[in-house]
Amino acid sequence: MGHLLMVESWVGAMSRLLPRALRESGHEFTFLTRDLHHYLRTAAEGTRHPLLGARNVLTCDTHDVDALAAQVTRLQPALRFDGVLTSCDYYLPTAAHLAAHLGLPGPAPEAVRSACRKDLTRRALQEAGVPGPRFAVCTDWPATAAAAREIGYPLIIKPVDLCAGMFVRRVDDEAELAAAHRALADFPVNARGQRRAPQVLVEELLTGPEVSVESVSFDGLTHVVGITDKSVAGAPAFIETGHMFPAALDPATAEAAADTARQAIAALGLDRVVAHTEIKLTPDGPRIVEVNPRPAGNRITELVRRVTGIDLAAVLGDLALGATPDLTPQDTGLASAAVGFLVPGASGVLETVHGAAELARRPGVLEAQFAEPGTAVQATASNNGYLGHVMAGDPTGGGARARVDDLLAGVRAEVVAR
Repeated sequence: MGHLLMVESWVGAMSRLLPRALRESGHEFTFLTRDLHHYLRTAAEGTRHPLLGARNVLTCDTHDVDALAAQVTRLQPALRFDGVLTSCDYYLPTAAHLAAHLGLPGPAPEAVRSACRKDLTRRALQEAGVPGPRFAVCTDWPATAAAAREIGYPLIIKPVDLCAGMFVRRVDDEAELAAAHRALADFPVNARGQRRAPQVLVEELLTGPEVSVESVSFDGLTHVVGITDKSVAGAPAFIETGHMFPAALDPATAEAAADTARQAIAALGLDRVVAHTEIKLTPDGPRIVEVNPRPAGNRITELVRRVTGIDLAAVLGDLALGATPDLTPQDTGLASAAVGFLVPGASGVLETVHGAAELARRPGVLEAQFAEPGTAVQATASNNGYLGHVMAGDPTGGGARARVDDLLAGVRAEVVAR
């Protein structure tokens, strides 16, 4: 049994999956946060948030890394942490820094920082010759406009330090680029109150299907657990509307994607990490979109577990403790699993979700969760505003995606304007 220090958490599925995985593995954790209510307000009425299952819940300023390191050092003789982890992108560098500070297992802090900053990732991969888009890192509007003219429209503009697809936009001309640039400038602080970096990325638009490679790296080797397909909508934004694991790829394409992910992880110097590497399968071969040094969100980690029996949230705990994870696939009775999300198209108040009540009784449904009537709704331009999801499996082949599409076709959100 190990005692892990969990520094903040994601507020979505992983805030529940990681505590469950640690508990089922026989471990305990102390939860360290600057604002416990940030998580409690996401718990359904009458339920206890899994983060409250921590051995200790401690409050301190998790944004001041030096002060945090000093406080954790004072706590260590009494609480005896065996490892440090987090499931939140914004605190991955902090967790790596604390583990190194305490002399505990973990990835190199500088490697994690480079993976979490999209501009640093692009530069590291370019230097290593890992295929990606043409890009420019810009600090002001004149540089952004000039870079766009050089790369050529259409192109992508994105922040270097946000997640969930926030403010990632396709732009087709300079007017659209200017509007997207202003929107980013008007969002100087992220959802956790951290001041954002001023840089923006301008990138060549990559075309082709998008997949993600789910992998585990330790002892200098990257083990690919599998590849997930991704459906994206909401142009000019990029909203993930569903996923299937494993992706329906021919062996040559799958191996090319896996090898590209391995190259990217090696170029960044990542080790002792679970990684979720997003890749475009372009006509010229796989190209890196981004490398995330943590388990996949958006229920992908759960899809992997349902199909392979490998719980990547539990693997994250193993790596943080310095243990060697067991990545042996199990026969779960499913050949594929998929999830589809209900994306709001308008702002207002959710009146009801038509067809939701019947879903749980349909064959093959693994999960069906939707927002409650009365929920405030914003028309979303990222992966943060879903109204629910349905997950289904296929025991014989790759039919889970079609099953989910069929189930969601009978679901409709009724949103009334305020």
